[in-house]
Amino acid sequence: MDLGDVALLLAAGLVAGVINAVAGGGSLVSFPALLAAGLPPVTANVTNSVAVTPGYLASVVGSRTELAAQSRRIIAVLIAATLGAIVGSVLLLASPARAFEVVVPFLVLGSTALLAFQEPLRKVVGHPRRISATRATVSLYVMVALAGLYGGYFRPALGVVLFALLALVIDDSMPRLNALKNVGQAVIGVVTVVIFAVFGPVHWVAVAILVPTVIIGGYVGARVVPLLPKIVWQAFIVIFGTVVGLVLLVQAF
Repeated sequence: MDLGDVALLLAAGLVAGVINAVAGGGSLVSFPALLAAGLPPVTANVTNSVAVTPGYLASVVGSRTELAAQSRRIIAVLIAATLGAIVGSVLLLASPARAFEVVVPFLVLGSTALLAFQEPLRKVVGHPRRISATRATVSLYVMVALAGLYGGYFRPALGVVLFALLALVIDDSMPRLNALKNVGQAVIGVVTVVIFAVFGPVHWVAVAILVPTVIIGGYVGARVVPLLPKIVWQAFIVIFGTVVGLVLLVQAF
């Protein structure tokens, strides 16, 4: 790995950290950067999962104001995200590399559509304000577990997937939902770090290069979110998620 590769990874880490905090999908920047630096696809995927996790933790710190009075939701996210991430990580290490390349684009595009058509879907499944507390809690566990499964399997656009699923079952402001999304990303990240550090082909030099700028980007991105109007914030996520999904689809086929 030469100086050009190091510079590329430092820049990719900063951009990925900001994008992960604001909308999710920063791995679409850091993952190709790792491939460009010469890492094999599976190694790049596992290394990327480990490297972006500190940025998720920084985003949680940056979102601490918006996490106030969400303790019950946080507990649910911790449990469900952990279980989902464990299953997803095991599937990644046990399945062929080609499998996730084919599946992931459709997951990203589907989740983005979920957010774009949130209100019509709420009329079908029931608006969060009109369903029972028990059903709302079960729905939250299921949605976060699905996001954890996705995040443990393949990282790009995890934030888009998690935010879309949370927005379907929780009626709250965009910044507070985003803060909860940051918690979910951090939990999924920590679980995958533990599993991949023991069983995955992690390139630790690349991790050491990416981590500092990922942390800076994650914290800065989290502080930007509350400043954005709801319509701008939601439109940005939908547009970004669509672009991410289409790029992944082109790369897969």
